[in-house]
Order: sequence, then structure tokens, then C-alpha cells
Amino acid sequence: MFCLAALTKCIYCASKGPRLDDGRLYRFRYGVELGLNHPKGTAKGSAGFQFSSDVDISLAWRNPENQDDQLLRVQISNFQIQNVAQRSRKNNIFHDTTTESILGREKLEALQRPFMLLWRMGKVRNLYTHKAEPMTVKNLKRGVASMLMMQLNSGKMIEADASGKCLVEYKATKDQVVRTKRMDSCKNQEIGFTTHSQVLGVSEKSTSVTVITLQDGFIKSAVAEETHVLSTNAHQTTAAKILSRQSLFLLEVASGPVEAAGKDAVSVVKSLDPKFFSVGVISEKGKSQCKGCPSLMDTWKAIRGQLEPKSLSKSSAPRSFLTLIQQLRKASKAEILKVLRNCSKTALPQLVDAVTSAQTASSLSAMLEFLDFSKADGMMLQERFLYACGFASHPTESMLQALLDISKGKIGSNDIKESVVIIMGALVQKLCRKGGCDLPVSSLYTLTICFGDEAEVQMYLLALKNSLLPEAIPLLARYAESETGAFSTIAITALQRYDPLLITSEVRQALNRVYHQNRRVYEKNVRAAAADVILSSSPSYMEVRNLLLSIGHLPHEMNKYMLSKVQDIMRFEMPASKLVQKAMEDMMIHNYDRFSKLGSSSAYSGFMTRGGDVVSTYSLDILYSGSGIMRRSIMNIFGQSNGALLHGLQVAIEAQGLESLIAATPDEGEEDLESFAGMSALLMDVQLRPVTFFKGYSDLMSKMFSMSGDPINVVKGLILLTDHSQVIPLQSGLRAAVEFQGGLGIDISGGMEFSLWYRESKTSVNNRGALVVVGNVTVDADFLSVSLEVSFDMEAALDFITTVQFSNYPFLVCMQMDKTTFPFRESVSKVEKLASGEPFTWQRSREQLVPGSEFPLHQENSNMCKKVFDSSW
Repeated sequence: MFCLAALTKCIYCASKGPRLDDGRLYRFRYGVELGLNHPKGTAKGSAGFQFSSDVDISLAWRNPENQDDQLLRVQISNFQIQNVAQRSRKNNIFHDTTTESILGREKLEALQRPFMLLWRMGKVRNLYTHKAEPMTVKNLKRGVASMLMMQLNSGKMIEADASGKCLVEYKATKDQVVRTKRMDSCKNQEIGFTTHSQVLGVSEKSTSVTVITLQDGFIKSAVAEETHVLSTNAHQTTAAKILSRQSLFLLEVASGPVEAAGKDAVSVVKSLDPKFFSVGVISEKGKSQCKGCPSLMDTWKAIRGQLEPKSLSKSSAPRSFLTLIQQLRKASKAEILKVLRNCSKTALPQLVDAVTSAQTASSLSAMLEFLDFSKADGMMLQERFLYACGFASHPTESMLQALLDISKGKIGSNDIKESVVIIMGALVQKLCRKGGCDLPVSSLYTLTICFGDEAEVQMYLLALKNSLLPEAIPLLARYAESETGAFSTIAITALQRYDPLLITSEVRQALNRVYHQNRRVYEKNVRAAAADVILSSSPSYMEVRNLLLSIGHLPHEMNKYMLSKVQDIMRFEMPASKLVQKAMEDMMIHNYDRFSKLGSSSAYSGFMTRGGDVVSTYSLDILYSGSGIMRRSIMNIFGQSNGALLHGLQVAIEAQGLESLIAATPDEGEEDLESFAGMSALLMDVQLRPVTFFKGYSDLMSKMFSMSGDPINVVKGLILLTDHSQVIPLQSGLRAAVEFQGGLGIDISGGMEFSLWYRESKTSVNNRGALVVVGNVTVDADFLSVSLEVSFDMEAALDFITTVQFSNYPFLVCMQMDKTTFPFRESVSKVEKLASGEPFTWQRSREQLVPGSEFPLHQENSNMCKKVFDSSW
């Protein structure tokens, strides 16, 4: 009987919440510390501030039907503000100031005005304060209320405080309660955005723990610590740390007011102060006011010199680009149009990049009004707009709808029509990743069934290559077996971009039919592309075996290409390497006759960077015709971080039908090909419109005699790579605005030189670029603000040159991939400022030179390069 009574009493105690005694006033000392710093920085180096005050809490009313339903009266007094770290008199922004001079009389009076809390079982269910109080004051009061969130028994539950609605875990002992938030579960009213690519994105690690010590069932002390560390995935030392601490210590318990009578909390609140108004516990966004901030036009005038074409490969260009985007996101349509219409012709393309990258309703509307797609004379600006849409970090359905409307209207240039449809595919992919797939999918499929002539088929296949829709795989597999080589190549290279798990056995069967020419004869580059997809898409043992057995029965240069591909798979330990190794245990496959084929074609993969935050790899594949003329050259650069993959760059150069120039015999299946050379580029996972060097024999001859050797521009402009924006409501009631942005100024060009006299050809791909990434964290409490900015930038050049001498067979081929020496700079700056007076600013930076290098290729290439350069003398 005794045990049963004790158990009943224990269950009752566990269900009982914390309670205040009537007629008692609990006086606490409350403190808030806020610090912004680099994660590896010391506490002394933090930028921030701290508040301290007295907080009086008393019981105003208790529900007679539920003793754990209590209305608390809370009042802040003796409020003080000072630095979070020691500052000299010169650097102390609070020197010679008072609390009233900082806050202003109105805010200080509002802050010290009592407010009410509905406290039920240790949870703050509602907060009552004057409706007209400034939002900053309300949020600081919410921070105090958040320190009263508790429960006396262990468990998990979803609850709301100033930082939002989160899953919270309590661990309770006799005199202590530990409250831990699961920060990844928190939801608040703020809507931010981030880059779709994880490699270019931002990672966040957050913690929030409150330790509460109890005395007589109520709080004796409470100490909370909340941290947020944000870093760029591409360079994780570019990072910022937000540290917020709160403390509540009981000073004394004295006589206080007696509780009021009443049936419910609302009527009691109104009887105590008719001006009290119910507000939520979660902190709210205040109205931002910027006094003396520059206008969009002022900003443009200050930075437009940095956005001229000659400056695109300098870090000043993307840095100015990012500054301009920040201003554009605050600007109206009228302000944007004014700048567009008053811009020089040379800077206008870069301004179009920035306006489109702003991705606001006003910027999109301004661009659609500014550009006239029915006219062909504005083609360059139209294409810059379209490419910026394709690279958009967080596109909306309205952007896709705008392109759909353009595609249905009159377009003055066929090239622009092609770009519109291709870029729509990129938008579909990004929208689908965010879960907005329904409308884009139906829209794109409506377009795909409207295939007309060959030009439109190629255009829509490129759009599907960008979209990566799983539903498009059967269609692409069908076009992989097309009689038209260009269609087959696009369809097969599109399949290569899909997750290998989506490439079914039926799709691989179609690709095997292409490679082994079971139904018709295909061009070498089509067969090579099919082999690449098969080997990278979880092939079966028999598929690998049959591919290896085919070596020796292929055209000369394709034999050499496949041998080089197999060796590259094994050397680089690609997924198919184990199957290749197993198949090569068979001497019928692995023998001298098969593996001693001569030729110049090759496939090679290597590391650009290894062991850092991002692993960068490159690959160079080159396939020649039997006459020694380059058939296909592909350069790829990939970035990998935290399991995510980014196809940073692909430049493919193709040539066909040139054998008649040197009186050579075309390879099988390529006898009737039209003379053609062109380049296709894929940048940051976005396929761009291919560029044609020449098409047809007459075009070839006219360009050969007028060929200057000057490169043809493929991509030139400014791209917003990283784009992360969020507001982090802190438990203290303060709010941290976080912005991480990365801008890339890029200039990619390619050229092809052909000399019958010297029987030599040279192709080049020149990449010039500047990258700037800036992260900014700002905590603005209206009357004072602190900010931290971290950044890095670099300027680099990467050249890929292929020289072929075909005066003799086997012809000499030399491939070079060079990276120039470039500077890498990092900087950190911190600012503390009041609404008036001089701010405190601190800045540090460092610079290092990254040495240039020539990326290694296979030994055969090195031997050939020596012969080529020796013969040129």
C-alpha cells in the first residue's frame, strides 16, 4: 500500500509544472552577449555587444481550475549596453554614451514597460505588450520570455520561442534541466534561398543548449548558448560564426504584488492594461531603414568602370557585380530601367548579367521590357539575358513562364530561338530539384512533341540534355540510334549526365547496338560516346567483355581510343575498373595483339586539386580520323564536395568531312559527311548553344583563306555561382542576416587553325576567369549593428592546346593543358556602429601565389610533344 501511494505521488510530481508563489517578486540579473567572428578566432577578436539588465517577475494571475496555467508580469529595468570584447577608448563606440542616448527615450521607455506572459506547464504560450512598441523592443522582450521555457520531466516536444518552432529535448534531474534544440528542425517565418548546387553552396552547423538550475521548483539560474557556423563548401575556411549567450541569475525573492482575480487570462490582461495586445513568441522582422544609403544609379556610376569587357578576368569585376546585385534586389522596375537606358554599349552586356542574376520580380520585368526579341540586332544582349537565366541560383516559375512566352512569340534570330529552348531545359532541372516539377514538366513535354525540321530536333534534344528529366530517358535512347550523327551524339551525351541508377538495361542495350553497329553503321564519335556511357553506367560483366573484345576490330584510331579509355578506367579506379580487371584475366582479351595497336587518339583523367574542401578532376579525350584529322576533342572539369558532383566545365570541339583537303580516304560510315567544325560548351551544369566554326565546303574554304587564328568567343560574362540568403532568429530576440555570394567573371574562347602547307592543325580552348566569394553576417538591432565579412578571390587562366602534324603516319599529336600562376587572397573585416557616431572597423587580409603548372597527361603524349616541338625548329 505504501509503495502504491509513493508511486501515485511520483506520477503527480512528474506531471506538475513549475509554479510561482503568490505575493512574491523574483528579481533576476539578465544578460545577452552577441559575438561575430571567424570560427577559429579568439573571443577577444569578436565583433559584437552585450546587454545587461534587471528583470522582475511576479505572478499576476493563476487559473483556479489549472494551477499550472499562470499569467506572469515581467519588467526590465537598469538596461545597459557595452562592448562584448575590451576596446580601447578610441575604438569603443560606446564611450561617452548613455543607454538613453543609444536607444532614444521612446525605445527605452517601451523596453522598461511591463509586459505579460501566459505561462503554462513551463511553456510561454503567449506574450502581451503594447501594440505600438517598436519591433526591436518586442523582440528583446521575446528573448527574455524564451529563457523561461522549461519543463520538470525529460522528454521531447515541439515548442516555440523567439528563434522559431523547434523540436526540443529536455533532460531533467532533481535540481537541473538541460534544454537542447534540434536546430535542423527549426521553422520560422523567414523565407530565404540558396544555390541549387551543393558544391557551390553553404553549410551550416548550429547548436543551442540551455542549462537551468532549479530552486523550490523555479529558476535559480539559466544559461543559454547558441552557435551558428556558416561556411562555403568550396572553401570552408571562408566561414563565419555567430555566438549568442543569455544568462538569467536569481538575485533575490522579495514581497510582491498579489495575484488578480479573473476567470481567464485575456480578461485579466485587459483589466491590468487595456493597451496590452497579444503578440506571438517568435521574433518578427522590423522595418529596415537605410539613411544615407546610395541609390542604384549612384552605385552603378561608382562601379561601372570595373565592368568593362577588358576587366572581366580581374577580381574587381565579379566583386562589383556582387555589389550591384545587392542594390538591384532593393530597386524598383523604374530604377532598373533608368540604369539600363543610360548605360554605355560596352558595359551593357555585364549590366544585363547583373540585372537578370538579381532574380527579383522587378528585375525580370525590367529585362523583358528592355529587350526586344523580335529584332535580330540585339542578339548579344538577348543571349546574355538567357544565359544568366540558365545560371540562375534560385529560378522561379515566372522566369520559366517568361521564356515560354518568348518562345511562342516572334524571335528575330534562329540562334536566340535555339538558346531560349535550351535554357528552358536548365530552368526545368533546377525547379524540379526544388519540388516544382509539375508545371515545367508538362510545359517542356508539350514542346518536345512539336518536333519539326532537323534544326528543331537538335534544339529540343539539347533542352532535354539540360532538363535531366527521368521521363526523357526513353526518348533520348530512341534518338541515340538515329541515323543523323548529330542527334545521336547529343542524345548519348545527354544520357551520360544522368544518375547511373536511371540508365536501365534497355537503355544500355540501345547503346550497345550503337557501339557494336548491330543495325547500322555509325560515326566513330557516336560509337565512342556510346562506349563512354556504357562504361560509366554500372555495366554488366558481359557488356564490358564485349567492349574489350571489339578492340582490334575497330578503325585504327578508335582502337587506340578504346585502349586508352580502358587503361584510364583502371588507372583512375573508376567504378567499372573491377569489371575491366576481371575481364582482362582472360588471355583472349588481354594479349599483345589487342593491346599493341598504334594511333594518336587518347583518353586521360587526372586531379587538378586533391585533399581540399573540393576535389577537382579533369579529363581530356581526343579521337582522330584515320587520316590524322581531329574528329572529336572533349575537355571536362568536375568538382566534388560532400558527395555532391558539379560539372564545372565541358568544352567539346568536333570536326568532320575534312579528308578531301588532304586527299585522304574517310573512315567507314563517314564517307558522305558534310565539312563541319564547331564547339559546344557546358558550364556549371548548363549546356549552352553550340557554336559553329564553319559548315559546308564553300564556308570552309572562305574561312580558311580568311582565317586569322584569332579565337572565337564561346562564353563571356558574369555568373552568380553562390547565392545564399537567410535570416537566423536568435533565442535572444536578436536577428542575424546572412548573405553568401560568389561571382565568376569568365571568358572562354576556342579556335582552330588549319595549314595545308605545313600539314598541321591546331585547336585551342582558352579559359580566363576571376572568382570572388563574399560572406556577410549582420545583426542589426535598429539602434546599433555589428557585421562580419569574410571573402576570398582569385584570378586564373587555363589553356588547352592540341597540335597535330599529319605529314606522316602515324601523325604526331601534342596536347597541352597549362595553368598559369595566380594570386589567391583572403580577407576578414568587422564593423560595429551605432545609429550615430563613428563606427569601429577592423580588417585583415592575406595573399599567396598559387604556382602555375602543366597538368600531366600520359607518357606517350609527352614523347609526341617533344617530337612536335623538335620538328618545328
